[in-house]
Amino acid sequence: MATYGLYLESGPRRRKTMVHVLDLLGCVATGPTTDAALAASPDAIRAYLRFLQRHGEPVAADEPITTEVIEHVTEGLWIGNGSPAIVFGPDLEPISAEELEALLRRFRWMRETLAVWATTQTEAQLDAPPAEGGRTGRAVLLHVLGATGGYLSAALGSARGFSAIQGAAERRELSLPDALRRSCAQAVERLRATTDDERATVRQRSSGPTSVRKAVRRLLEHEWEHLAELARRPGGPPL
Repeated sequence: MATYGLYLESGPRRRKTMVHVLDLLGCVATGPTTDAALAASPDAIRAYLRFLQRHGEPVAADEPITTEVIEHVTEGLWIGNGSPAIVFGPDLEPISAEELEALLRRFRWMRETLAVWATTQTEAQLDAPPAEGGRTGRAVLLHVLGATGGYLSAALGSARGFSAIQGAAERRELSLPDALRRSCAQAVERLRATTDDERATVRQRSSGPTSVRKAVRRLLEHEWEHLAELARRPGGPPL
């Protein structure tokens, strides 16, 4: 049986909550209350493990699991939504080149799943409002594109080229599948180029400390959150 530590963010009234599974970097669960988010966590962990297993990562997707709350942050801005200002203790640990490469594989699998799905959608389908409400498929994919460079820039000081890709996709000069793949390749290249010192450095910003590990965590979490969002819709990408 595997035990996963959970790191929570919510307001002090424990309403909208996001659960970060730092033992399984990239996995998140959300809920309208803390209790609901905690209840959703085991299924979210299993779904993430199944996704990784299907792509060849040696994980035990069917192993019984338990969870325990390690940390619960209840103060800050945009709390419960994946606040970029929140830093958990493990976020500031160095990340090795080997671990980084394993996490980048996860990122590529998620991004390629989105890109492949986008190729199956017509322009009208991408622009159609979902029956259950919320953003269109195009808006979700553009949002995913827009976040990539921001996470890297926060940790590395700069991340050029991502805005240009997003802008071209917004103007429809570049197809969404091409934009998703180009942005992914650029992010992977930039992170692979980091030195040992960069991967161990904690940068101080006005919003608080950050690191390459935190940037990779949020990059994966954000990708998975919106991949799962689209997957819940009829005809969405498979998980």
